[in-house]
This record gives sequence, structure tokens and C-alpha cells, in this order.
Amino acid sequence: MKCPSCNETLLMTEKRGVEIDYCPNCRGIWLDRGELEKIMDNTADHYSRKDNYEKDYKSYGHTQQPYRKKKSFLNDFFDF
Repeated sequence: MKCPSCNETLLMTEKRGVEIDYCPNCRGIWLDRGELEKIMDNTADHYSRKDNYEKDYKSYGHTQQPYRKKKSFLNDFFDF
């Protein structure tokens, strides 16, 4: 099959269990009907936000420390 953009011969590869056609010249990716949905379904299963949220949240340096109010110089004068 030829690339619709540059007329180069398309190559085939497998990504996430789906065979896709790509052009080595213009780097275009050409999908058959239903292949995008299959890739999205397989990717969604792999990157489930619910399963990985806690791990990702902590890996970016977020901690569960409570919010601390900044001390003000007025604290020395008034009992807050």
C-alpha cells in the first residue's frame, strides 16, 4: 500500500496488539477502521487513572502533610 501523502510504500508494525501502517518517509500513521478504538481501549486499561493515582501522586513529591498557616508578626501582639 502507498502513503496517501508522499506515495512512499507503507510499513506495518504492531502497537498495543494492533497492526498499524506507517510511512518511513513522512512518518504518517494510517489506521484501518476500528484500530484507533482498539489502541485507545488497550491504552486506557494500561494507564487506568484510578489504579495508579496514589502511586503517581506520591512520586511527584506530594505528601499528606496538613496545611500550616503562616505565622504573622501580629501573633506576638494578639492571641489568635
